[in-house]
Amino acid sequence: MKRLLLTLIFICCACVNISAKDDTYIYDYWNSIQNSPDAYRVSSVLYADDLKLESQLKNPSSIFCFDNLVFLVDTDNNRILEFTYNENKTVELNRIIDSFNCEDPEIINTFNSPHDIFINVDKTMFIADTNNNRVVKLDFDLNYIMTFVEPDNVIYDKEKSFFPEKVVADRTGRIYVLAKNVNKGFVKYEADGTFTNFFGASKVKYNWTDYLWKKYFTTKAQREQMTAFVPTEYSNAYIDSDDFVYCVTKTFEDWDVLAGNAEPIRRLNALGDDILLKEGNEPPIGDQVFDQGAGIKGPSHFSDVTVLDNEVYLAMDETRGRIFAYDHQGNLLFAFGNKGNIDGFFRSPAALDHVGKDLFVVDSINSSVTILTPTEYGNLIYEATECFSKGEYDKSAEAWGKVLELNGNYDLAYLGLGKAAYRKENYKEAMHYFKVKRYRRKYSKAFEYYRKEWVEENLFKIVLVILTIILIPLIVKIVKRVKCELETL
Repeated sequence: MKRLLLTLIFICCACVNISAKDDTYIYDYWNSIQNSPDAYRVSSVLYADDLKLESQLKNPSSIFCFDNLVFLVDTDNNRILEFTYNENKTVELNRIIDSFNCEDPEIINTFNSPHDIFINVDKTMFIADTNNNRVVKLDFDLNYIMTFVEPDNVIYDKEKSFFPEKVVADRTGRIYVLAKNVNKGFVKYEADGTFTNFFGASKVKYNWTDYLWKKYFTTKAQREQMTAFVPTEYSNAYIDSDDFVYCVTKTFEDWDVLAGNAEPIRRLNALGDDILLKEGNEPPIGDQVFDQGAGIKGPSHFSDVTVLDNEVYLAMDETRGRIFAYDHQGNLLFAFGNKGNIDGFFRSPAALDHVGKDLFVVDSINSSVTILTPTEYGNLIYEATECFSKGEYDKSAEAWGKVLELNGNYDLAYLGLGKAAYRKENYKEAMHYFKVKRYRRKYSKAFEYYRKEWVEENLFKIVLVILTIILIPLIVKIVKRVKCELETL
């Protein structure tokens, strides 16, 4: 009986350890990992049975959230599932989208390996129907509107088949398509379906040794047979409320990250230029330390990205199954997750989106959707960043103070308190917070204004001291001269 009791206790402890991961962390000034309280917790993990489906999910590859509606792309079942995310954190299946309404008999009204869906502000749907070589535009009632197909243009290489895998659209209906085999960025279409150009092409990456060999030590015939240097491809995209396109790429070498040349997350403006801010101690590349273990090595490779209303963006790392959250300036807010089969860990994280601040993560191998909700600690971080962006510096400082109560090693809290004090023109206080965590650039700026402020406040005293220094010797000299003259009389 005693042995049985001890066994039960051991099993219970093991279960507690499995569920309590404590896997959230940040990096300090020295790029050392600092464990922190959990920013998110698992609310639920959804499988086919939880969605009341008659058949199992097969290779779900994408998810899109529109208000409180969630659309899950069940790729190998050739369907899209729409369900409602309720206020009590439960889900309710609304419909299974496996066909659409179309009067034209020449248009196939079913899907063949769809990989993505996007819902625009006017509720029009764009579905990347990959193996049907098209993007289909529908209204919200699934009535056919139009099709975007392979561009008929001289700048598009028709030798490769057109396989659209990701699609986003701006408010005007202009769409951006990521297609397999296309390495010139996004395929850009106007709202009427006209192909206009490629958008946001990545920088050309090549090896200098290969380049010099190709240029100076090969014949023309040999050069023609060699592979051309071409830009890398994006792996996923998200368009924010201001129509800026966030995109992630994972086709880079380890040394690009170490040399600071990799740009795994980008924010593209209307011209296709990367305008992502990188004001943090380190660029937003995921893990700063590439630990190795369980056959996993190398830097983070992001499979998806999503952007909250507060401009915080979160990227899903498929290398180690982690989620990295950054503020709009590129500061790492927190990171969490790992590879595994327990709740909150992922085997093959393929897609990420959000309803409010709740996150939805698609695991293509586990055929599941994990719902994550922020903890008190996570909500305080969000509150602090949001209040600061709104100019509510007192509330921001109050929230950062509560964050420090939960995690005294959280560098960004000190930075946030310093910024709040700086904005309120409390430069001396700002200098203190910046000094604690070695934010030299911001400390120098605060010191500059504090020095100016101190000089203005003490200008009279300074002038008085200067005059005293100048006048005292002069007065002494005059007194001595007068005394000397009197003595000679």
